[in-house]
Amino acid sequence: MNSDRGVVVERLEKSFGAVQALRGVDFSAEPGEVLGVLGPNGAGKTTTVDILATLIRPDHGRALVAGHDVVADPAAVRRRIMLTGQHAALDDMLSGYENLVMFARLMGLRKREARIRAHELLGEFDLERAAGRRVGTYSGGMRRRIDIACGLVVRPDVVFLDEPTTGLDPRSRQGVWDVVAGFKKAGITTLLTTQYLEEADALSDRIIVIDHGVVIARGTADELKARTGGSYCEVVPLELKDMPAIAAALDSLLPPENRATLTTESDRITIPAPDGARTLAEALRRLDSAGMELVDIALRRPSLDDVFLQLTGHLATTPEAVQPEVVS
Repeated sequence: MNSDRGVVVERLEKSFGAVQALRGVDFSAEPGEVLGVLGPNGAGKTTTVDILATLIRPDHGRALVAGHDVVADPAAVRRRIMLTGQHAALDDMLSGYENLVMFARLMGLRKREARIRAHELLGEFDLERAAGRRVGTYSGGMRRRIDIACGLVVRPDVVFLDEPTTGLDPRSRQGVWDVVAGFKKAGITTLLTTQYLEEADALSDRIIVIDHGVVIARGTADELKARTGGSYCEVVPLELKDMPAIAAALDSLLPPENRATLTTESDRITIPAPDGARTLAEALRRLDSAGMELVDIALRRPSLDDVFLQLTGHLATTPEAVQPEVVS
């Protein structure tokens, strides 16, 4: 890969006292690629990002960001990256325009260049009307946009987005998604950690799943979903007492392992659908012939929630329930 503009991580290890946060993490991200980084709280996601952003040093291993070693040449790494965390790093007493000018000056732009760049970014992020207002009065979505804009005063080669949409309303979240799409078009490498699995599904070219400091899965969203067994049909009866009759009507479509999961508390039956719509049609024909009344019958594809549950043993934490991570 072109490591001069991408990310290469080899056998990263990091411990905090007796807690081993990273245990040999390996992955890479290409220029213009969005790599989704998923994992439960405490898995090591933020620790990985902090190492790549030179905020902490690894105990072992090697990481190159835009061609520079994060340990040997951290200053060069910082000049080539943008980092946006869960909380916007802004001066609430300054206006949006003043924050942009301040960041531009800190990045070495002359006064006139800084002012021109600030106006450009205000236009790009649809913040012109709020340019003169104190950032402390901005909504969550506006704060996130101005925070990202501040990181773009000088074009980075690599962007780290650490749960950038946590707590945002759907409209503001969509605005951040549009920004990420812009990164891809500009050839910027993006590492996205997120608690929203649909966000990773929508934005990521590839995904890695980290758990207990180890990469336990990697691939495209579709490749990871395929690991759960492909499409399936879900049958919901009108009356729970009909469950045994429905199972009997489905007969050979219901494998023994699926039949074994049915209990007196089950409210639906799931059957594999290797032939997709044909399996659904056959199930519907058999149930109709048996006179079974249904609330719903549908063909479904696995979601990243299903993948996450299968890989880690529990569902992804919902953003509203997210607590500060101790080691990641």
